[in-house]
Amino acid sequence: MTHQFETILYAEDGPIGTITLNRPNNGNMFNETMCHEIRDCINEIRRETRTRVIVITGAGDKFFCIGGEKTGMEDTNLYPGVLPVLDMYEAIDRLQKPVIASVNGFAVGGGHVLQVMCDITIAKESAIFRQVGPMMGSFDAGFGTWYLEDLVGKKKAKEIWFRNPKITAAEAERIGLINKVVPDDQLAAATREMALEIADRGAFALAAIKSAFLARHGGVAGLSRVTHDMLLRLNLNTEESKELSKSFAEKRSPDSSKFGH
Repeated sequence: MTHQFETILYAEDGPIGTITLNRPNNGNMFNETMCHEIRDCINEIRRETRTRVIVITGAGDKFFCIGGEKTGMEDTNLYPGVLPVLDMYEAIDRLQKPVIASVNGFAVGGGHVLQVMCDITIAKESAIFRQVGPMMGSFDAGFGTWYLEDLVGKKKAKEIWFRNPKITAAEAERIGLINKVVPDDQLAAATREMALEIADRGAFALAAIKSAFLARHGGVAGLSRVTHDMLLRLNLNTEESKELSKSFAEKRSPDSSKFGH
């Protein structure tokens, strides 16, 4: 990793890469810098094969992330005044490696959407999940609604957004909002165990599966991840592709007997 970060920490442990949101005195809230740093960190992770699973967690033992703040941003409704959370969410969604949210405390507002965007969530028993946008005159009517509906169903997702209840880790697991709950003092070890288990699976198969899930919501971009990143890569390794490339370079007709192989 070549970047030096201000608001996050990044560390590798064998096949596991861990991104830690590192603003514990501010509830690990993401600001403009953190959104860009998470995006940049994940983009670098895309270009290496050392890691096979990524973990996102928060610094300290109280907050995973309690949303975002616009401190220091321009006072405008145009893009320079909008917190770039979509850059962060999209980077997680497009990354061809499983991403585990290890929720070590409150996951609130945009921080709750962040754990929703991860592929798997494991949480400690005392963690609290809450979507508070309408209480503050805010909302996430995109990733925060569609992906939440996928997890808990439309009626429950609407209740979470309309009523803004506090949801315990046990309740979150029961309704399908998260995958697993563990005792507070076992979160780090249980997260590592889960990450190592997934890391033993076929990296190409995991990438293909994640791309297939992305295609459902991703429109042409999501479908392109399947066709370009997956199928094109397979096609370039066929005898047909190799023969066509070779014959083109040699300015001759291709040997069609190799087509379909």
